[in-house]
Amino acid sequence: MQRSIKDYLIISLKGLAMGAADVVPGVSGGTIAFISGIYEELIASINKVNFNTINILKTQGFKVMWQSINGNFLMSLLLGIAISIVSLAKLIKFLLENKPIFVWSFFFGLVLASIIYVAKQINQWHIKNIVALILGGVGAYFVTTLTPQNADLTYPYLFLCGAVAICAMILPGISGGYILLLLGAYKPVLDAIHDKNIILIGVVGLGAVTGLLLFSRVLKWLFENYENLTLSILTGFIIGSLNKIWPWKEVLQSEMINGKLKIIQEKSVLPHQYEGNPQLIWAIIFAVIGFLLIILLEKLAKNKV
Repeated sequence: MQRSIKDYLIISLKGLAMGAADVVPGVSGGTIAFISGIYEELIASINKVNFNTINILKTQGFKVMWQSINGNFLMSLLLGIAISIVSLAKLIKFLLENKPIFVWSFFFGLVLASIIYVAKQINQWHIKNIVALILGGVGAYFVTTLTPQNADLTYPYLFLCGAVAICAMILPGISGGYILLLLGAYKPVLDAIHDKNIILIGVVGLGAVTGLLLFSRVLKWLFENYENLTLSILTGFIIGSLNKIWPWKEVLQSEMINGKLKIIQEKSVLPHQYEGNPQLIWAIIFAVIGFLLIILLEKLAKNKV
């Protein structure tokens, strides 16, 4: 496929959106990739990176190898994701601490619209698809009620965190950031990005690359053989995950860690039950903005690059 510089710039912008979503614990960059029309190409391109790639490099040279893995596409997308994560990590951290209702409302609207989009991709609805959707929803809701772990952050454990989180990041509806949060590695990773801790970032990154190369093959097989069933489960999972990004929460358990108050467990409440100013009008505005953004991305996806 011949692409222009403008095409690759658009791909990078989609990477920026994916990175921004993945920074927030509860939103999946995979959802953005799916909606923006690059999901299937992303999975296919990742699957082309294997041991045969090394053989192609040795026997046919870098140019042929680069073309075989769709290198320009992957580089453009990863560049956008990297720029987004590095540049937005500090901002997202600030907003989550100071304007949480605005952030969660925006992403709640975004994910709500994503449910409609992903469900529309299911070609046929059978009883097994409905059961899969319900199971996915119940399973995701259960995950959102789990208490984050206070784990011993050794390098092997951080490697595992990276591998598990990246699997979630490429699945529509599953947040890699939230998986890191459950594993007790979200804040350390965010701090490492902010503090430019190259060693910690490198260990998590190596785990992510390993997990990505392995899991993408499983995901490709599922979509090729059980596409409707897989999409049904993912749709259910997105629905269940809405509990995690509901804007109004009641803190059930918290503790002081390194001089900062850390929320250990919380539950969703209605706006009028929220302790403090629910900022309902602004919450609705930001939710509508997030919802409309997905509608815009869907329209742009019709003209895939």
